Amino acid sequence: MSGTDNAFVFKITVIGDGAVGKTSLIKKYTQGSFQKDYIKTLGAQFSKYDEKIEGNNVKLFFWDIAGQAEFMFMRPTFYKGSKAAIIVFSHAPEEENSFDHVTEWHDDIKKFCGDLPIILFGNKTDLAGKGKEKIDEKKVLDLVKERNFLGYYKTSAKTGSGVFEAFQAIIKELYNKYKDS
Repeated sequence: MSGTDNAFVFKITVIGDGAVGKTSLIKKYTQGSFQKDYIKTLGAQFSKYDEKIEGNNVKLFFWDIAGQAEFMFMRPTFYKGSKAAIIVFSHAPEEENSFDHVTEWHDDIKKFCGDLPIILFGNKTDLAGKGKEKIDEKKVLDLVKERNFLGYYKTSAKTGSGVFEAFQAIIKELYNKYKDS
């Protein structure tokens, strides 16, 4: 993974239902910004981000995969070369059923990428509990354990809460996995 220029290059695929905040999370982490208006991702888009870990250059390519069913046929191509994945669901009342699809997303990426580090983000925590439904925390933690996810992070792309820690968890996992290889 590392080249002669002391650089690590990691492709991290970000998946989940449409409108759960995948693009907003990536923008918050890479640019520190938040865009209120929803703009549907068509197919996929990627963001490049550089950071240093222990003096080494780490080049990150975040592949933001459209969550809508009409883009399903393109996903295997977009998944190719992924070193890790982030599955995102939403705590917002109108998107709470996105949690029910986490296992489908997990099965999908594993089918095409095999065993790779995967982390779960529960986004839009700033909107949680504003409706009558609330996602059962125990259900989430049971799923994380059952599916062997690296962890579960509650995030809000709007407020920035948990975003840095969540991304750092997957990035440091990749760095530690490949630094000695």
